Amino acid sequence: MDVLGVLNLGEIAQYFSKMAMFPVFDLAYYIVSILYLKYEPGSVEVSRRSPVASWLCAMLYCFGSYILADIMLGDSPIDYFHNNSHILLATAVWYLIFFCPLNLFYKCVAFLPVKLVLVAMKEVVRTRKIAAGVHHAHHAYHHGWFIMVITGYVKGSGVALMSNFEQLLRGVWRPESNEILNMSFPTKASLYGAILFTLQEAHWLPMSKSTLICLFTLFMATSKVVMTARHSHGSPFALVESWVCHLLFGSSSALRTPMTIIILPLPLPPLPLPLLPKPRRS
Repeated sequence: MDVLGVLNLGEIAQYFSKMAMFPVFDLAYYIVSILYLKYEPGSVEVSRRSPVASWLCAMLYCFGSYILADIMLGDSPIDYFHNNSHILLATAVWYLIFFCPLNLFYKCVAFLPVKLVLVAMKEVVRTRKIAAGVHHAHHAYHHGWFIMVITGYVKGSGVALMSNFEQLLRGVWRPESNEILNMSFPTKASLYGAILFTLQEAHWLPMSKSTLICLFTLFMATSKVVMTARHSHGSPFALVESWVCHLLFGSSSALRTPMTIIILPLPLPPLPLPLLPKPRRS
């Protein structure tokens, strides 16, 4: 207790949870989001052929979670676009990443040490969005725990959930890439984080919101930085998920191995010879 008192961890968590995200952390969020958009196949060609479509895709990457959450809660899907400073900042990032001379801005932000810092800052914003989504849903539906979870989940991973619609804007249709079918680490982490923040909002988790924000941000930033540095697309939850799925839903390997039924042809009975008419005796 003396060590905790000296470190003032509660005050640090309180200060961290109230720290403003605009413009520094939001700028990092927009840079990483639009950087991932440029990684998509054909996105550069779309930006040259149709800059309007490319800009709309960039806005979905930056604000898709707000749009989807507003639709779910019955608000206007364009409500967030009244924040002119955010829209202009995201537009400036989009223009610099796609149209900067000699690709200088893209090369700077894609440089691995710089990218790792930006990725960590993006996870700070993601955690705040999850907590804000759960808090917003709690005010609208005081006992709607599932609504709180879904809203926080959408706020944290709405960009990935709208990926199929974003692909249509780029003229691509890949239904097999649905994020619900193939959940990435940020999508899974957003779901688990939404559950934790819902438990905290319902006073079932003996922890303050500021402490939970601080700890979950630390977990998300560390995991994402390590995965980005190793160029890994795995998930820290893979081992636990495989054990839980095997316990609750049976072996997944059995589901992936289809049962093969071999049908052997049965021997057919010999056909009877046609009866020839007996020759008449003359």
